Order: sequence, then structure tokens, then C-alpha cells
Amino acid sequence: MMRIKADTRLCVGSGQCVLTEPAVFDQDDDGIVALLTDHPDDQSAAQAHHAVTLCPSRALSILQE
Repeated sequence: MMRIKADTRLCVGSGQCVLTEPAVFDQDDDGIVALLTDHPDDQSAAQAHHAVTLCPSRALSILQE
């Protein structure tokens, strides 16, 4: 099972993750990534994985459980 991890200390607020998969990612009032879920369902998993690869600050990572 895929689990998304967000390191908010590294996030630069580019919003690529939110634009790519808004069912999994959001941004707080400062633009920092906020996970709506850390376990995307099968429908969101591929787009969430793509969003992780687009993150310019490498604040997002995927853990396999």
C-alpha cells in the first residue's frame, strides 16, 4: 500500500501537487502542502505518484507499506 509523506519544512509552496491531484493534496494559508490523505485510493494513486515526482523541493515522498 502506498503512503505519501510530506516534509512541510522543505515545501516551497509551488502548488504542483495540488494542481496534479487535488483529492490528495491541499495547501494551508501559507501555501505549504497539507495532505488530505496519506493513503491515496486506487483512483488517486497514479496521479499522487506523479505529483510527488513534480515536487520541486522534494518535500514529498512515497513509502510502500
